[in-house]
Amino acid sequence: MASPRGRILDLVKAQCRIFSSTFNPQRLRLGNKVLRQRLRGPALASWYPRNTVSFRDLQDIYKPLDLETFDEGQDDREEAIQIAKLRGKGRPKKKRTAAESRSHKKKK
Repeated sequence: MASPRGRILDLVKAQCRIFSSTFNPQRLRLGNKVLRQRLRGPALASWYPRNTVSFRDLQDIYKPLDLETFDEGQDDREEAIQIAKLRGKGRPKKKRTAAESRSHKKKK
């Protein structure tokens, strides 16, 4: 003996209310599967290491105290850039627009 559709829907509705699930008799794609998943943000954030103090931060702290600091890595980097410029391998000059070149000529 078949049960009427209305009674089955009432039963499913009560079941959804008891078990805290979504009542969706038309079987629409609501995205509940995605919304039920755990959030990925904390797991992704814990993957990357925490920010640590850099040498640049220490320089900024000691600058008001007039203490001399020397960053060997930065000095090596600047020296390598100068050597590359002398060899013609440096950064290209910024392209000028027509308006900028006209204003530049007027300043001279």
